[in-house]
Amino acid sequence: MKFTINDIKAEHQKVKSGADFPQYIKAIKNLGVSHYTSYVDNGNTEYFDTNNDSDQTGPKYNNLIVSEKVDLENFKARLLLHQQGGTDYITFCNDCAENGIEGWMMDLEAMTCTYFDKERANILVEQIPA
Repeated sequence: MKFTINDIKAEHQKVKSGADFPQYIKAIKNLGVSHYTSYVDNGNTEYFDTNNDSDQTGPKYNNLIVSEKVDLENFKARLLLHQQGGTDYITFCNDCAENGIEGWMMDLEAMTCTYFDKERANILVEQIPA
């Protein structure tokens, strides 16, 4: 693997809000990350390279309880606010949990972000801004 979790953490430190996210994606893609999955319940993120080798961050915060019920419209509103720089990462994770979003999978080849629920059903797919 070309990247380490410390490499990714160094890039993540530069992200202050959702508005900084596209630059972060470019940076970790340049490190060799092909895709990753983040889990809302404790913040663990697993990063993969093109050979499907992976490393994970481990829990980042105390467990959040993810709602069984998805509220897609409210989630979309909170997501837009976050993308515009209106919330920090932990607030966004809380918003995800409250709205039934278990996590997201970022595909850096297709440049998509797929949010999923507790059943791993795809709830929303967005194009990552280049």
